Amino acid sequence: MTDPVQRPLLFLDIDGPLIPFGGAPERYPTFAASRDLSGAAAHPLLTRINPEHGPRLAALPCEVVWATTWMDDANECIAPVLGLPPLPVVAWPDPSDIDDQDVRVGRHGKTRALVAWAAGRPFAWVDDEVTDTDRSWVAAHHPGPALLHRVDPSVGLTDGDYATLDSWLRRPF
Repeated sequence: MTDPVQRPLLFLDIDGPLIPFGGAPERYPTFAASRDLSGAAAHPLLTRINPEHGPRLAALPCEVVWATTWMDDANECIAPVLGLPPLPVVAWPDPSDIDDQDVRVGRHGKTRALVAWAAGRPFAWVDDEVTDTDRSWVAAHHPGPALLHRVDPSVGLTDGDYATLDSWLRRPF
């Protein structure tokens, strides 16, 4: 097995990929009966998280990193629901004029921070807000391979998404 330092990174957003939203509420299954969801009262959408995501994420050949505005709450609220250990968390920088400029040109506020965090390592970024503008910027500013994978937020991560990620993460870097 490859040393974890050499493994590619998987930057994972929560809202959209793991917690589907945007459709009629009755379209989403709830998984509360299958496990203890302490904290679900504070975060009622946690019941939309399919616990099968945990083993599927753990099986991917990468280092999973939370890339979400949930920040440290991801390890307190989401990781236990998925049966995952605490994961590294990207700390977002304070807003700046550069962020305002990025937003004006259609670049996601996470893009620069993720490229900096990766520090040249191969990475996949799973988010429901990734655009071609982000892909172009990453291609021009990140020296390593990168896959920016957009997930439909009304559906969340699917078998097809996992197949795409697994195939990309298993290629030689």
